[in-house]
Amino acid sequence: MHVIRMFRRGLRLQWVAALGFALAIPALGATAASKQQATQTTLNVGTRDLNGRTQATLSMTVIGADGQPATGAIAVSDHGKPLAGFALDAEGRLTATIDLAPGDHSLSAMYVGDQTHLTSSSEVAPVRAIAGTTPDFSVSVSPATISLKQGQSGSATVSVSPINAASLTGPMFVTISCSGLPDQSACTFTPENLEIPIGATAAINSSLVIATQATSLVKAEPVLKSGSRPVAWAVLLPGALVLGGFAFGARRRRFLGRLVLLALIGFVATLGTTACSPLYYYYNHGPPNNLPTPAGSYTITVAAQSSNGVTATTHKTTFALTVTQ
Repeated sequence: MHVIRMFRRGLRLQWVAALGFALAIPALGATAASKQQATQTTLNVGTRDLNGRTQATLSMTVIGADGQPATGAIAVSDHGKPLAGFALDAEGRLTATIDLAPGDHSLSAMYVGDQTHLTSSSEVAPVRAIAGTTPDFSVSVSPATISLKQGQSGSATVSVSPINAASLTGPMFVTISCSGLPDQSACTFTPENLEIPIGATAAINSSLVIATQATSLVKAEPVLKSGSRPVAWAVLLPGALVLGGFAFGARRRRFLGRLVLLALIGFVATLGTTACSPLYYYYNHGPPNNLPTPAGSYTITVAAQSSNGVTATTHKTTFALTVTQ
């Protein structure tokens, strides 16, 4: 009976321990989630007329619950559609300008968050852009924020929307390019040149691919040319000089000593300058390991330019690129 009572008591203790562990799991999850604090995002919009187009100046701020600024990427949308993306500065602030197509707009900013901050959105800012009659276009990119690890590639869609294309006298050709990329990264567009037909109303898209680079762990070995014997030359050349010196030194020993000294100085100087040459090092030791794309948040500018042979029209948008290790 004593053994049975001990068994029952041990069984109750196990149930109590299991219940306590089950209750502790949500608490542990809440502790992990509490590492990310809430944020507050604000957006202020100012507009001005610029050559018949409305240009908006955006001022954005993201502050954490502790009153400290947040860093990372922020996306601006128009009626819920991605319009542009930016990287916040170290103070959690950003001021940028964008061109707005004619009509009514509803702008909002959304902070995408990071390891220590939660996402948040600003209040909606209604804006009305003036309407003109000149043929033109607007450009946007979706998604407005891209996050990649070093060595990964990502894609987005660049949209060129025609404005007053019915007033065109011929097709409008638009060339797309990007700038502001971090080191060891590249972007490509497919296609790079877009055509806006007369009377077009639908947006024309181009696929954007951005590639980053990781650290290379494999070192390339140099390829020696056939018949090349660097070690043999290193032995034969000094040996030939020594043997020639012995043969010639019987009659003109003093003159030979000076000549050999001068040749030795020139030989050593030649070897030193050659070995220190970057080209020599590349040919004989191979290229160095690839450097990775630096981690951080970047604002990448996408420019769309069209020219009629006399004047060029350029409109820009941006997206935020975050590179992590």
